Amino acid sequence: MRTSLIETEQIEAHLLQLSNPGDALVFEAKLLLDDELSDKLYWQKSTYNMVKLYGRNQLKKEIEAVHQTLFRETAHKSFSEKIRQIFSKR
Repeated sequence: MRTSLIETEQIEAHLLQLSNPGDALVFEAKLLLDDELSDKLYWQKSTYNMVKLYGRNQLKKEIEAVHQTLFRETAHKSFSEKIRQIFSKR
């Protein structure tokens, strides 16, 4: 179990480019020699990419909700008019 945690930390450090040059070089050599480690690297990188994409999509949804609130609701009418005036002067 401990080896797995250490390996996961090494993969993470590699993906996030947190390793010092010597450790990075050793890790690259391990990748060449160990197909299982290469697979683990692939899956961890894929997982990070999915999490990143999910976070971006969530952020877009939140921004769109704020946009709808500010520009559609009558309570924020003066704000939306001011913003439209700023951008219509150009």
